[in-house]
Amino acid sequence: MKYFKLISALILTLGLFYVLNTKLGSIPPLGKFLAPNEGIWQNEGTESTDGLLELIGLEDEVTVHYDAQLIPHVFAKNDYDLYKAQGFITAKHRLWQMEFQTFAAAGRISEIVGEKALDFDRAQRRKGMLFGAENSLEIIKQDPESLKFLQAYSDGVNAYINQLQPENYPVEYKLLDYQPEAWSIEKTMHLLMYMTDMLCGRDSDLEYTNMLRKFGKKRFDLLFPDFFDVNEPVIPKNTDWSFIDVQQTEVPLSEMPLDSISETMEKPHPNNGSNNWAVSPQKSATGNAILANDPHLGLKLPAIWFVMQLQSPNQNVFGATLPGALGVIIGFNEDIAWGVTNATRDVKDWYKIEFQDTSRQSYKFNNTWKKTTIRLEEIKIRNQETLIDSVIYTHHGPVSYDHTFKSDNAKQGYAMKWTGHIGHNFTQLFLKLNKGKNYADYVDAISNHVAPAQNFAFASKEGDIALWVQGQFPNKWEGQGKFLLDGSNPDHDWQSFIPKKFNAHTKNPERGYVSSANQHPVDESYPFYVFNDGYGTYRNRIINNYLNAREKVSVQDFKSLQNNNYNLKAEELVPFMLSRMETSALTTEEQQLLNHIRHWNYLNVIDHKGPSIWSTWIKHLYRLTWDEFDVESEALKAPFIYQTIYMLKNHPNDPFMDIVETPEKETAVDLFILSFKAAAKELKAWETEHGDFEWKHYKGAYVGHLLQALPAFSRFDIPIGGDRNTVNASDVNHGPSWRMIVEMTSPPKAYGIYPGGQSGNPGSKYYDNFIDDWAKGEYYDMLFLQDVKNTKDVLSTQTLTPKL
Repeated sequence: MKYFKLISALILTLGLFYVLNTKLGSIPPLGKFLAPNEGIWQNEGTESTDGLLELIGLEDEVTVHYDAQLIPHVFAKNDYDLYKAQGFITAKHRLWQMEFQTFAAAGRISEIVGEKALDFDRAQRRKGMLFGAENSLEIIKQDPESLKFLQAYSDGVNAYINQLQPENYPVEYKLLDYQPEAWSIEKTMHLLMYMTDMLCGRDSDLEYTNMLRKFGKKRFDLLFPDFFDVNEPVIPKNTDWSFIDVQQTEVPLSEMPLDSISETMEKPHPNNGSNNWAVSPQKSATGNAILANDPHLGLKLPAIWFVMQLQSPNQNVFGATLPGALGVIIGFNEDIAWGVTNATRDVKDWYKIEFQDTSRQSYKFNNTWKKTTIRLEEIKIRNQETLIDSVIYTHHGPVSYDHTFKSDNAKQGYAMKWTGHIGHNFTQLFLKLNKGKNYADYVDAISNHVAPAQNFAFASKEGDIALWVQGQFPNKWEGQGKFLLDGSNPDHDWQSFIPKKFNAHTKNPERGYVSSANQHPVDESYPFYVFNDGYGTYRNRIINNYLNAREKVSVQDFKSLQNNNYNLKAEELVPFMLSRMETSALTTEEQQLLNHIRHWNYLNVIDHKGPSIWSTWIKHLYRLTWDEFDVESEALKAPFIYQTIYMLKNHPNDPFMDIVETPEKETAVDLFILSFKAAAKELKAWETEHGDFEWKHYKGAYVGHLLQALPAFSRFDIPIGGDRNTVNASDVNHGPSWRMIVEMTSPPKAYGIYPGGQSGNPGSKYYDNFIDDWAKGEYYDMLFLQDVKNTKDVLSTQTLTPKL
């Protein structure tokens, strides 16, 4: 029984049954939690997927077919019913997940778990997450169709919630002892802000400012160049940009503030990214365009994505949906397919704010005092008094850091300027994509996209392929936004935005394919400033080399490429280190380890020890190289891994190679030996405790439950190859969250899989049933039904009918 481990652990931990109906800290009242009539036992089972269900407000009957993977195929007679049914069905399988994520987005976790989440909630509010959601909702209110369908989705979610009894609540509500609240359009806005922050909330302006002050501009530019010495951009090199008739903003004559800050807010995972590519009919083995996408995100249970087919007279679309948002986010219809990767553009800047006095009612701007506004953030805390956090807003945005939060000066602060705060209609984008017929429809759908910046790959039945780097990008002067800006100087404001038609893009390139893997979007000929905030340098080159080497490419080639474990990063450094190391100082055991990696073929496959040795070695080497950055008194950021390897190979005697705490003057060659010895020691200790350190054991890959990887609801020790820099970007708890391949036949053939299952119920056999096949690199044929009456491969059918 799936819950036996969890229940046993709770009982052994508490051992006090006289408090069965008392909540103890984060532990629920066990009497209610274990009660046969409403407790956890009610969740031990599989969802009902057949019969008749009545829904208030439906205009007509909706048919929901379920296939062997528990993928719902929803057939409605109008779009309103379609989205209402989508809301109902998604809530039925993923209610707790979709609501919990909106609580996280809105900074409301303290309501559920108490004071320990207060810093997280304050940070969310101070990022302006609710502010951005509200701005987007105001834009959506100007579009009656989007508003109508969002309300339909909300009504569908609430139809499911309203028919729930406490005994049927998802198990997490019982575990945390709370209940679901009504869904709303605002919650969908919060969810979309959550994804926006996850994908474009990363920045290092304040850390870079500390480093500029500490090391000087020349040293900073060496460590953080705008372009690496190798650049294989998203948009092919030497693209003709002569059609662009807008100039880059000129650099003003002004100084940058060099403030110091010791702590910054937690950033999104640095590996959030993706792969996508598409090949033209001329390069395809079958003469049909083919598209692939695999977004790389934190791996969670319940899974990030929920796969559905949505069909009405206006559309027939299939793919990955985001629980809580309507439509298909990554997928295809009968005519087009699309996939996205993170463009990681620098669209968040920080401004130093000088207040007139400690009342903070005015701030300095353009040699005068400009009024602030105050947003009172009401943060409810379980079993405690509500906290009112007064967040100051300027024309730049929220003053996230002030003397009440991670700073100490009552007369100054640091304000965030972020495109995520600009109101936009994210819903309309996907409504249009879901119904798109051709390239023109695709361009129209993405034309008003603001944030998060994405690389939208496209393929069509007509044979077109394309890729747009899309979002609303400030037209920055050279270097703007790399460091802290002067909030009092109007020249430091964003002066304008790059017209969307001048965003980097390519259609039907001569090479026969488009691709992106979070690398630099363009080469140096692009006429606008693009800051290098750590663009990828390995996956993109492997993908392009793979496609360049083949005259024709098949679906099987696509599958092989998505699961490619070749470690280009290791291949570019290991031979260099081996050729320069003085190995006589190594022990016999260390020599044996070195021999393993000497004969490694640079494949991060599960039955090799080479990846384990390499990952431990590079970890220690990186730490020794950048020990200067390991300080608590100020926020710093060590250089990216590509530039680290560049420094080791091209500047082996640079002062950064010297270890701060030793009297010797080390060089890169010294670091190779020292880090290898440290790796050998760590591997020996691991082997003594755990046994063999083949990659499948040593890596320790897992997919953790949203509640801090609650063991009973998580999957551990998953045998999967790859690492963060291979095309199969499977790290320990991060990686391909949805693998999709679509061949644009008529109708399209699609293949997909993700690390989880369709159900959000840990007691269901559909909760994590995809994981083993995902780890092995296998795919499921996606059942793309063309007619509601075609029930081949349909396992069950549920009918939703209007409730009179």
